[in-house]
Amino acid sequence: MSIRDWARRGTAATILFIAFTATAAEYPAPKRGTWVAKDFRFHTGEVMPELKLGYATVGDPSGEPVVILHGTAGSAASMLNPAFAGELFGAGQPLDAAKYFIILPDAIGTGQSTKPSDGLKAKFPKYNYDDMVDAQYRLISEGLGLKHLRLVLGNSMGGMQTWMWGVKHPGFMDALVPMASQPTEMSSRNWMMRRMIVDAVRNDPDWKNGDYTTQPPAFRTANVFFGIATSGGTLAYQKQAPTREAADKLLDERLKAPFTADANDFLFQWDSSRDYNPAPGLDRIKAPLLAINAADDERNPPETGIMERELKRLSNGKLLLIPASEDTRGHGTTGNARFWAKDMGAWLANVPRRAAD
Repeated sequence: MSIRDWARRGTAATILFIAFTATAAEYPAPKRGTWVAKDFRFHTGEVMPELKLGYATVGDPSGEPVVILHGTAGSAASMLNPAFAGELFGAGQPLDAAKYFIILPDAIGTGQSTKPSDGLKAKFPKYNYDDMVDAQYRLISEGLGLKHLRLVLGNSMGGMQTWMWGVKHPGFMDALVPMASQPTEMSSRNWMMRRMIVDAVRNDPDWKNGDYTTQPPAFRTANVFFGIATSGGTLAYQKQAPTREAADKLLDERLKAPFTADANDFLFQWDSSRDYNPAPGLDRIKAPLLAINAADDERNPPETGIMERELKRLSNGKLLLIPASEDTRGHGTTGNARFWAKDMGAWLANVPRRAAD
């Protein structure tokens, strides 16, 4: 039964919707759903009899479907905030929920989807982005019964997975918007920093090969270190912390901030990017694509020229590069939709609608 059938007939046994509490702006209240993928096969060959996939939706199922993919350690809920959803889903905004049916999946290992902390701990299948995208596709096509999407848009990890959607399912969408990402092998500082925070968990004696009874402390500090080193923007940090005293205050605030992550979940989430590399398949992308990056993105520095080189392989690819300023936040810039919403909306309005392949 498709999501449109569900809307007409009532609650289906495999889909549960409840009111989603984190409404952030003037758009329809998000709803939560879960769907179970039976006999899910990971790229390792391991099969999980039941893989629970959580998601949120905004808007009516009769609208044009749009999929939005979150970043590492985020979830559907992390996208439902004033800076993102509040700039996109309201009346007259680029993804007006009166027109679009917006689907925000929880990736494997995050949110309400199955994760290591549910019980398997370090014995959980060593999933990667291919597994995440495969699960998203099954949720959209099998769970929700959709055959075609107007748009796939993702930020950071979600941006990387948006490139993969275009490669793996080239006829499934009209348009692609990968943000805060590059279509190239995980490498350079981006991977070195990720490996350091993964190793911080594995090398903490309190981790105990994943069988800890209290959270090992190292990954909290590693998480703050990674965040400062790879997101925030050089000019913005200089404005926020122009003196040593101000820098100490900012650091102390971050170290004391609430942090409820589970170490095994954290380790798997960051390690899942290890073999990301859509570059060999870019020629398969059919949908018009708008890449959105920030000029001060620490993880995806534009001066490498990688984006310009790879976009030449696409028949209809464009780059929107947000200039650096005291107001941008480096890798975190694209999480604030005001920097790109208007341009993205104007671009999407001119993307032709295609029939499902």
